[in-house]
Amino acid sequence: MIIRELQRLHRARGFVPRAELSTVAARLGVPLYRVHEVVSFFPQFRATPPPEVDVRVCRDMTCRLRGGGELLDACQALAAVRPPEQLAVEGVSCLGRCDRAPAMAVQVHRPGREGQTLRYTRCTPTQGRELLERLTAGSVPPSDHDADHHDGRAWEIDIYGGKPDYAAARQLAARVSAGGAQAAAACRQVIERLRVAGLLGMGGAGGRTHKKWNDVYMAAGDEKYIVCCGDESEPGTFKDREILLRTPHLVLEGMLVAGLLLQARRGYVYIRHEYSEQIARMRAAIAEAEAQGVLAFPVEVFVSPGGYICGEQTAMIQVLEDKRAEPRNRPPELQTNGLWDKPTLVNNVETFAWVPSLLLARDMASLRFFAVSGDVEVPGVYEVPSGITLGALIARAGGMRGGRAFKAVAPSGPSGGFLPRWLEGPDGPFDVLDWRLEVQGARDLGLMLGGGIVVFSEDADLMDQALGALEFFRNESCGKCVPCRIGTQKLVEIATRIRDGAIAVDAVYGADAPVGRTLGELATAMKDTSICGLGTVAANPMRTLLRHFRADVERHAARG
Repeated sequence: MIIRELQRLHRARGFVPRAELSTVAARLGVPLYRVHEVVSFFPQFRATPPPEVDVRVCRDMTCRLRGGGELLDACQALAAVRPPEQLAVEGVSCLGRCDRAPAMAVQVHRPGREGQTLRYTRCTPTQGRELLERLTAGSVPPSDHDADHHDGRAWEIDIYGGKPDYAAARQLAARVSAGGAQAAAACRQVIERLRVAGLLGMGGAGGRTHKKWNDVYMAAGDEKYIVCCGDESEPGTFKDREILLRTPHLVLEGMLVAGLLLQARRGYVYIRHEYSEQIARMRAAIAEAEAQGVLAFPVEVFVSPGGYICGEQTAMIQVLEDKRAEPRNRPPELQTNGLWDKPTLVNNVETFAWVPSLLLARDMASLRFFAVSGDVEVPGVYEVPSGITLGALIARAGGMRGGRAFKAVAPSGPSGGFLPRWLEGPDGPFDVLDWRLEVQGARDLGLMLGGGIVVFSEDADLMDQALGALEFFRNESCGKCVPCRIGTQKLVEIATRIRDGAIAVDAVYGADAPVGRTLGELATAMKDTSICGLGTVAANPMRTLLRHFRADVERHAARG
């Protein structure tokens, strides 16, 4: 309850007063250091009174591409001439509104508005400055709402047409209630259906869903938990935002099916705090399911206190236990030793959402969701056939922005780095626009494929994009392991010097190339020795930049 108590204090005052920490510790019966270690770790909490208008401007990937840096500069220029208690502006990691970049979040700390976050998107620097002038003058311009951007297209995944009756959960509940061999057979049939459907984890790792469910099912113990990870914080990734907004009942039903199968004690839907509308929708879906009598075990929304690292499943479990979001060493795995050291099933929002369709004999395994942003005409979330080519997906998103030529793609946010138009495959060069977007196909090529795809046109400066991605990983590292903590900072330092022309081209690409060699050794060390995925992929933006986009590097590096 530490995190929730701190969130309650933060909502009430806009910060967590230091004097209150001892009171919190005493009320919860925990040592004071436990409260301190939590409040000092998470970006949601601040220890000092906030300004009247507190502004956070996204500085990552698509927002960076669409003028977020200039917007941040304009807003900070205004803040520099205003009293600090009136206005504060700072850059922040991805806000999950990449389809409406650039984005900024604003908290207005006036009576009656404590804890309320306003969002403003697609602002030019001039519009951003004018907006802040109005906010500091006392007015509150209308906020941008996610629900207002629903394109009206029906999704095949929503088999209930927006009117859920939880048929899959009801059918399984009836069979499980019989007990004995019939209940066991019903559970085995669910796992087998997931195996035949080929459902993979949709959070990025692409693991086999049926195997994870079976591992928890077979794990010893009569106390098991279900956790849905809705903490998507990877720049360029926002598909779960739309699923939680439009079909929260499907996510919940997938969890209910899993919970019935595992005889779970409790379920948690872990959602990033920036997704306020999604939090409200999921809570409403839980209340509706309870009213219909299908909530076979307690399910609750847990609001993340922030941080990209919370999306790593073991770090997320730490947060649910009121600890700092520091990934665990593995083994043991969460399937046997998860929440409270009990068997725990963790799946992504989209993974759970597909379960009802698959169990009701609808052939949905050939579909999946992608969030597309960057230099496309109609960025958004698209439900498409699995194996669609990158070129066809870009066409679904309206094609290249302004008819510009395609230059590069980030197929997994910053984690997968940047890919050029032409890649070397096992059978020779191939056009990346013809790449079929399948997890196994990506693995066969040594590539990463996530749910967020960022497209870059011929105008994009990939040196600047790579530096921004490295800064993101540096800023979001939990700092637990040395390779990631030190390595991400070193990557940023080297990339900054190249960007600023302080390193010669020959030092990066020449015969001796000491900088290039250092970067390669650093990337290998981080990949081999970091505790979690953040550290293992953090060098990918720089590694792929140097390999595929030499012209972008040479445009910045000094001439030797």
